[in-house]
Amino acid sequence: MIEARNIRKSFDGAEILKGVDISVDKGDVVAVLGPSGSGKTTLLRCLNFLERADAGTLSFDGVEYDLATAKKGEIAAVRRKTAFVFQNYNLFLNKTVLDNVTLGLTVARKIPKDEAVERAKTALERVGLGDKLGAYPFTLSGGQQQRAAIARGLAQNPEIIYFDEPTSALDPELIGEVLSVMRDLASEGMTMIVVTHEMEFARSVSKKVVFMENGVVVESGPSKEFFENPKEERSRKFVNFILSER
Repeated sequence: MIEARNIRKSFDGAEILKGVDISVDKGDVVAVLGPSGSGKTTLLRCLNFLERADAGTLSFDGVEYDLATAKKGEIAAVRRKTAFVFQNYNLFLNKTVLDNVTLGLTVARKIPKDEAVERAKTALERVGLGDKLGAYPFTLSGGQQQRAAIARGLAQNPEIIYFDEPTSALDPELIGEVLSVMRDLASEGMTMIVVTHEMEFARSVSKKVVFMENGVVVESGPSKEFFENPKEERSRKFVNFILSER
């Protein structure tokens, strides 16, 4: 479904991504792991053109794009197939939950208002917020706000959802409700790339792990294999540390 090759990105002369490759099959949940500063979020943003990569190619559903030179129409074609869930929700505080979900459909995708509202309601029901349509974000918990952000993505009927550390801004007691929604999506076959520090989620839900450090992929492979028998010494140290913390 997605195959990206040789992604490179620098900021102010510092190379953040140093030739990263990643592939995702339809229905996969891919967990991108690694210490802070390893380039995980930058990778995700380059895949969706939220950052313009310096080099690299992206093959999406058999169509190839140059990540450095893709034109506006090509970027729009990729984004129509994707949704992006941000770390800090990115909801409009002066809009209701329903309006937050419908806005991207009516403005960016030119979907008729009635259809957009129905899609938004369905998505909000799916994440357990069917009773919060008229609520404003400031009245919701962090977990509810992130679930609203997930509903906004679902309403777009994406082929893949990118999650950028979706629980890192949440209080510990609210993390579970967001991960529960993501587990449900995984069980329904939604394709996802998840940048996360939630190791139990990565271990039990993801099909594949990509472990990054210092802008490169140190190791990638099936999640079970990564957690039970990592091949690289750095991966072993990472897994051992995580297991000792548990």
